[in-house]
This record gives sequence, C-alpha cells and structure tokens, in this order.
Amino acid sequence: MDRGDVIQIELLRQLVAGQQRQNELLAELAQATSGLHKQRAAEIQQWKDANPKLSRACRNAAETLSRVQTQFLESITEEVIENGEHLVDGDFMLHEFVDRFGPRMAHLNGVLQVLAQLGDHGAPVKG
Repeated sequence: MDRGDVIQIELLRQLVAGQQRQNELLAELAQATSGLHKQRAAEIQQWKDANPKLSRACRNAAETLSRVQTQFLESITEEVIENGEHLVDGDFMLHEFVDRFGPRMAHLNGVLQVLAQLGDHGAPVKG
C-alpha cells in the first residue's frame, strides 16, 4: 500500500465515523421530538377529557369554519382566474391581492387548526 491508499482509507474512516455520529444525533433528535409530541398529545387529551362539552363545541365550530374556508378559497380562486394576467404582470396587483386575502387566510387557518385540534373526534356531532 502506498501513502495515497493510506490517506484514502483514513479519510473514509473519518467519513464513516462522521456519518455514524450524524445518525446518532438524528436518532436523539427524533426521540426528543417524539417525546414532546407525545407529551403535547397527552396534554390535549387531558384538556378534552376535562372539557368534553367545549371539545364537542370546538369540533362543531371547526366543521362550520371548514365550510367557510372552502367558500373563501372558492372566492380566492375566482379572483386569481379573473385577474391572473394582472397578477403575473404587475407587482402592484399581486401585493393588493396578498394584502386583501393573505391575512384573512392566515388567521382563518390558525383558528381552524386550533379548533380542529381541540375538537372531540369521538361520536359525530349532531346538528
């Protein structure tokens, strides 16, 4: 074996050791993330168990708000289709569109996500 081969072998060993360490760190990260997720899920379930009526109301509200979101998305898509050329060609129109629909969409999605997460996923809601 010449010196070049020895250097290559040592570099490969270092590479393998680095990859092994990276795998260990990724496993630790996955374990920590999983633990946090399980803890959060348990906390949410405790809240649902302590507030069953409110949890069912959250589910009902999420279902209603989901229909509102669908209608809102329909109006957004109509707006895009009708003004597509202006949105592509003009920065002003794009900014107007984002200013008009962006904050409402973000807030609606946030509220819907919270309600859906807190909503009881047991028996269907009667309504």
